[in-house]
Amino acid sequence: MTLSTFGAAVKFDSYQSLRNWICDADRPIEIQDFVFPEVIAGDCSDLVGKYKSALEPHRGPRGIHGPFFGLDLSNPDRAIRAVIQERFLKGLEIAESLSATHMVIHSPFTYWHLLNHRNYPDVLGLMFSAAADCLEPVLKRAAETGCTLMLENIDDTDPATRVELVRQIDHPNLKISIDTGHADLAHGRYQAPPVNDFIAAAAGHLGHVHLQDVDGYADRHWHPGEGRISWQPLLDALEGLEETPRLILEVRHHPERLPATVRWLEGLGRSE
Repeated sequence: MTLSTFGAAVKFDSYQSLRNWICDADRPIEIQDFVFPEVIAGDCSDLVGKYKSALEPHRGPRGIHGPFFGLDLSNPDRAIRAVIQERFLKGLEIAESLSATHMVIHSPFTYWHLLNHRNYPDVLGLMFSAAADCLEPVLKRAAETGCTLMLENIDDTDPATRVELVRQIDHPNLKISIDTGHADLAHGRYQAPPVNDFIAAAAGHLGHVHLQDVDGYADRHWHPGEGRISWQPLLDALEGLEETPRLILEVRHHPERLPATVRWLEGLGRSE
């Protein structure tokens, strides 16, 4: 495949400041204002209206980052899962209003699950069952609105676990997301496989990538090139896939540097 156009995760102010750069190249964006509990649980109509107006010149792909604070989609309590479903469905409502075609959600799997999968042999099966139940009405609505849920690695240390969940649920509107920094952090702190192995494990199911750099110690969300990730092999691995995932730079500070960062990424050699 050929790598897709590099896009950016934005909040309203950063989108405004980068609008010409984004819109002139029809870059994909991922809107992230709606992740916060006080926003997603409230009246979002004013913010959605502001975005609709600001997005008029944008012709690139759009997505949103769905809510995630405290929302473990594998929670064993059915009543709590109902609240999680409500939040995800609200996210899809917002995505539909903004013509967004992906929504990122967070993986529930952690280092504890890797360490204890033999100590508690039933835990992964129960998590899979709870996650599938939680996502059933959400995926139904996602299919109706043309939005794909992207399941992002957070504390995952086994690259294959959430891929297996996606395979078992087997829904066309559920795909894998890889956050490069989260994967490298797990590699540095928990001896997880390196980032390229996360990419290899997701092959055939990868729909979305958060590109960010780290130091192997904490979740820095630095610009690519500012940390320790080897970007050339990573881009080569992405380019070797049959699918074309949406590529979103998700940096925490200095969004004004994104054009320079993207020029650097675009300037890296490509495999023949």
